[in-house]
Amino acid sequence: MVGNVPVGGDAPITVQTMTNTPTDDVRATVDQIRRCEEAGVDIIRVSCPDEPSTAALKQIVRAAKVPIVADIHFHYKRALEAADAGAACLRINPGNIGSEARVAEVVRAAKANGCAIRIGVNAGSLERDLLEKYGEPCPEALVESALDHIKLLQDQDFHEYKVAVKASDVFLAVAAYMQLGEAVDCPLHLGITEAGGLIGGTVKSSIGMGNLLWAGIGDTIRVSLSAEPEEEVRVGYEILKSLGLRVRGVRVVSCPSCARQGFDVIRTVETLEDRLRHISTPMSLSILGCVVNGPGEARETDIGLTGGGNGKHMVYLSGVTDHTVQDADMVEHIVRLVEAKAAEIEAAGQAQEAVAAE
Repeated sequence: MVGNVPVGGDAPITVQTMTNTPTDDVRATVDQIRRCEEAGVDIIRVSCPDEPSTAALKQIVRAAKVPIVADIHFHYKRALEAADAGAACLRINPGNIGSEARVAEVVRAAKANGCAIRIGVNAGSLERDLLEKYGEPCPEALVESALDHIKLLQDQDFHEYKVAVKASDVFLAVAAYMQLGEAVDCPLHLGITEAGGLIGGTVKSSIGMGNLLWAGIGDTIRVSLSAEPEEEVRVGYEILKSLGLRVRGVRVVSCPSCARQGFDVIRTVETLEDRLRHISTPMSLSILGCVVNGPGEARETDIGLTGGGNGKHMVYLSGVTDHTVQDADMVEHIVRLVEAKAAEIEAAGQAQEAVAAE
């Protein structure tokens, strides 16, 4: 458990991100957390490099609606302070916070405060002895580091942990996670670290984590992008949605557009994706520019729009041809239909819950 969020086993795969504001700026950090919560984040990590950061953590934890993970490097006292401040989890690399006695202190603080621990192994910060042994970061080195750190926690009779073996190289990261998945039976936190910007990082993360998730490896994910944290959350959900592992919000099926399009598909999809970000209810929407594939895709989605001639386009509801809409009203009309469908789905779900409760 990370706070009230289960991780591992049959629990849903969780989506994480990390704030990039100065942690001691409580207002800026909480504002960023709010945006991530609106995007659907399950768990948020904040960096705690110094005492002002851990001092601010208590207010941040109190304001957040999701569990907060404190990111700790090098100074074990920051971990003790973060545990006392209410962090749901401590992200540490047990090998770089000092002696076994210091690790034992961190474990005692975690136990006393009900904290989980994430062991974070990274190809960019492997221990010197492992680099000397293997010559360079490799899957075997990452896994050996993880196993060594697991032993440090198990020797303290601590078992509420999850493990990551991240690398910026897709092949290295995937191979390391594959090997670790064979070696341990504990929750794994997936990530392709330092993946790059929004487009490049999304591609690398999708290939790397997509391979692992498809193989049944991974319990929680973080998409590492040089982009705003809420974008990481959205990409994370898109990865999970594409694999059928989590469903949240509107799944858009749309064409790349061509000369046959009856309306500007690209701009329409961009606008609709932005306008529909507030919808968390799972549903599907097809936006296709012409009648070649449009009717077929519309039959498989909750709401469909297919481009027609003279600025008049066909709208499908639950896969059935229903009515037409003009260019000028198209976006507003689709937004209203999606909002109404979401409300209908939510009401039906609440009615089912009421019946089950009786």
